[in-house]
Amino acid sequence: MGFMSSFRENLGGWIRKIFKKKRARIGLYGPPNAGKTTLANRILKDWSTGGAIGTVSPIPHETRRAMRREGLIINANGSSIELDIVDTPGMATKIDFKEFMAFGLSEAESKKRAKEATEGVIEAIKWLDDLDGVLLVMDSTEDPYTQVNVTVIGNMEARKLPLLIVANKMDLPNASPSRISAAFPQHSIVPISALEGSNIDDLYQAIATHFG
Repeated sequence: MGFMSSFRENLGGWIRKIFKKKRARIGLYGPPNAGKTTLANRILKDWSTGGAIGTVSPIPHETRRAMRREGLIINANGSSIELDIVDTPGMATKIDFKEFMAFGLSEAESKKRAKEATEGVIEAIKWLDDLDGVLLVMDSTEDPYTQVNVTVIGNMEARKLPLLIVANKMDLPNASPSRISAAFPQHSIVPISALEGSNIDDLYQAIATHFG
């Protein structure tokens, strides 16, 4: 690193300390249909005027490329943090084109979607090298102790990335955030409904505290 680059980096750090301005690049991760894009859209709705980050669909792997939005300032109980958020494609250990056909897509379209989904998983993994922390979104109506969740958490722990688990869909009658807490007691967990906005202020407080 050259002198001027080093000087600018140090100067930026001093300025942030003087004005207590915190900034973090946070990735939204999780299995397909856990609610990552719904949560990203909720965050943008609450803290930005830029519109939705992506489309929500019952078809798995609807988010096929990472979508990024920069400069969101979240204020929560006297704490504030500036976020760059990255909504990543759904993580999966196996992608079968037949799961898309179950939603009425043709075989050709299903194979195309499966290829895109596989590329999306690879892209999501690459993004881990360029993040300051992760919001891991899980569907609290499902068994949390899956190969995908265990693999993703192990990967993030190995990289020493700060991790906050979001137990989504708490508004549904069969939701059980406590199952997620029991499965991964080593991590902080916030139950929410990204769709309804339930408990969302607690999540913002946790983000400001956890990644600040």
